[in-house]
Amino acid sequence: MTQDEVLSILRSTGALLHGHFELRSKLHSPEYFQCANLLRYPREAGRICEELAAKIPADIVAKATTVVSPALGGILVGHEVARALDKKCIFAEKQDGALVMRRFTIEPGELCIVAEDVVTKGGRVQETIDLVQAAGGVVLAVATIVDRSAGTVRFGDIPHYSVLQMSPVTYEPDACPLCAAGSKPVHPGS
Repeated sequence: MTQDEVLSILRSTGALLHGHFELRSKLHSPEYFQCANLLRYPREAGRICEELAAKIPADIVAKATTVVSPALGGILVGHEVARALDKKCIFAEKQDGALVMRRFTIEPGELCIVAEDVVTKGGRVQETIDLVQAAGGVVLAVATIVDRSAGTVRFGDIPHYSVLQMSPVTYEPDACPLCAAGSKPVHPGS
């Protein structure tokens, strides 16, 4: 699947929005990926997640036992990637403002892939990696549908795979021309 094909699916499902947005990273952007809109269409979401799963090298897939995702946006992505890889799927969720493993446990030595919908600065993915490592698990790879950093976000030595890498325009809030023009950013959720 080409980058243009991926973008076409994201546009046709309403997953790529245009306007004035505040990202989870607090940056502002005229584009926003609302992957929940993609996930409304199971066949399209499945195609994208199968493509994502196929990008993870076979040696990593062979070792991994579990796909871990941060809630809420990553849950369905993790499920679809785990289905494509025939792996167990679990997720972390927010409690008192922090990601925690409430429903599931990670065993010491458990080999994991972290899956998420969109990454810009990587904060939520890094929180998930930290949870896995704190439990004694090992993260072998990170897999995201959209990498808004165009490949610049890093998670230490952990490789990162995505079906779409791009670097949309982002602004620091105090330097945002959309704000200067009088527009108010919205945060539609992720």
